[in-house]
Amino acid sequence: MSKRLQSNITSEYFEAANAMKPKNNRKRIVAYVESYDDILFWRSVLNSFETERLYFEIMLPSRRNKLGRGKKAVLVEGLGPAMIACVDADYDYLLQGVTSQSRQVLQNPYVFHTYAYAIENLQCYAPSLHEVCVMVTLNDHRIFDFEDYLRQYSETVFPLFVWSVWAYRTGNYHDFTLTDMARVIDPGGFNFMSPQPSLDHLRKKVSAKIRQLQTEYPENKEAYLKVKEDVKALGVTPQTTYLYLQGHSLFDNVLVPILSKVCNRLRLERQEEIQHYSRHHTQRTNEMACYEHSVQDIRQMLKKNRGFHEAAEFKHIQADIARFLNQEST
Repeated sequence: MSKRLQSNITSEYFEAANAMKPKNNRKRIVAYVESYDDILFWRSVLNSFETERLYFEIMLPSRRNKLGRGKKAVLVEGLGPAMIACVDADYDYLLQGVTSQSRQVLQNPYVFHTYAYAIENLQCYAPSLHEVCVMVTLNDHRIFDFEDYLRQYSETVFPLFVWSVWAYRTGNYHDFTLTDMARVIDPGGFNFMSPQPSLDHLRKKVSAKIRQLQTEYPENKEAYLKVKEDVKALGVTPQTTYLYLQGHSLFDNVLVPILSKVCNRLRLERQEEIQHYSRHHTQRTNEMACYEHSVQDIRQMLKKNRGFHEAAEFKHIQADIARFLNQEST
């Protein structure tokens, strides 16, 4: 393929390529994603829509012999029925068209987004986290209630989250950036046997930041309440706020530290069981080696987590894909 052609690939190019194939060949739809980590997630979305007549090929966009990465590289001119973009929603969904990028993500019929801030948020879907622990440790003992903790965590940060969305909708984000938000809502020290002190400390930090913002923007009450109702109408609830926070901060600062402590305890339980029930030194050594070779890395298991398929946000994505395919077939 020539450099000139490669730098001007559009949906029409792939439509022409499909048209040149025999009629009984499957139609290919190219789905551009932002990074390699996104490929497996979007494969889990698109799998169920493939048929004997249609399949998706998920890839990073290529321009001028280079692989493009990030949302700007994916949101290119020339998207269409045979070339779609699949991106993280970030705040673009919540901004509801305030910025040009938000308008493109929401209004272009060939752009699909996660609704949740990013794929990391869905990988941290609360009902799936016990299974992640089982995959990591091969121990099915439930020693921590992830759903209850993330519900309380979400309810605690929700009022500050509304302030964050307001700041980005109104252009005041320089006074309250996503980095600022991540710093405030980092739970810090955490004891899975007694999570309440961590939540209480978090509540104090959130309250202090809200008081600061109220002082800086004393006339903002009505606008704040409007944004609060808007985000609720978009599907954000005080109990599920964690799905709409900055994804990598949730992943790295909240869930991985919690999972590490829970999984360390579950590993220790299994090791103590092996120590207790082994009949002799050789059996104990062999069983321990077998177990250690079977445990998995927490980050890798989170990235491979597919337990989010019951999440409302995932079902919204599927509904969008189904609507797109139905329109293209009529």
